[in-house]
Amino acid sequence: MLLFSIIASAVAPGLALLTYFYLKDRYDQEPLHMVIKVFLLGFLIVLPVMILQRGMILWLGENPIVESLLVSSGVEEFLKWFVLYHIMFNHMEFDEPYDGILYATAISLGFATAENLLYAWYSQAAFGPMMIRALLPVSGHAMFGVIMGYYMGKAKFMKSKRSRRFLAYSLLLPWFWHGLYDIILNTMTHNWLWFMVPLMVLLWYGGMGKISRANNRSPFRFINREEEIITHNK
Repeated sequence: MLLFSIIASAVAPGLALLTYFYLKDRYDQEPLHMVIKVFLLGFLIVLPVMILQRGMILWLGENPIVESLLVSSGVEEFLKWFVLYHIMFNHMEFDEPYDGILYATAISLGFATAENLLYAWYSQAAFGPMMIRALLPVSGHAMFGVIMGYYMGKAKFMKSKRSRRFLAYSLLLPWFWHGLYDIILNTMTHNWLWFMVPLMVLLWYGGMGKISRANNRSPFRFINREEEIITHNK
């Protein structure tokens, strides 16, 4: 019973957020098996991330700023971006801007869920700490995924020289926000909540705007509207 409770408390936040982002796709929902596949890829990259992070700590030493910007956010966001770009960027199912957000949040939430399971298993965490992790690390990874996917979607569907710039943004901006998030946690022992709450509010506010803008640029928006008009006139 305890094992089931640990697993449920670790997995539930990631699956709940993944369901939320899946349902936010207004015009052309993605095949569920593709979303699950990308989620599992995020789950699996935890192992290479842990190996790389351990090696970098041994090489660079333990410095909270370096650990926040390079070891933690740098390695995690780069590997998520690398896998997402090579698996999904040119995939036929990536056919509207919002798909970038959905697949990026899927890989991010898969990674966050695996982290959650490891944390819950090794610390035997109670309900309270797991709720905090649902509100902060899991939610944070989701928002970093929204930023990554939004700019990757812009890079894919913008037919100009600026597409490369947006592809760079899709890596650098999540890296920046993740690094800032980790710096707050790693360098502030008492007042971190006063900085973390505004940061999460800002990320969620910006993320909701990006979701709306990505959906509004969907080519299926106008197709669906024409079909509704034709159906209405029959």
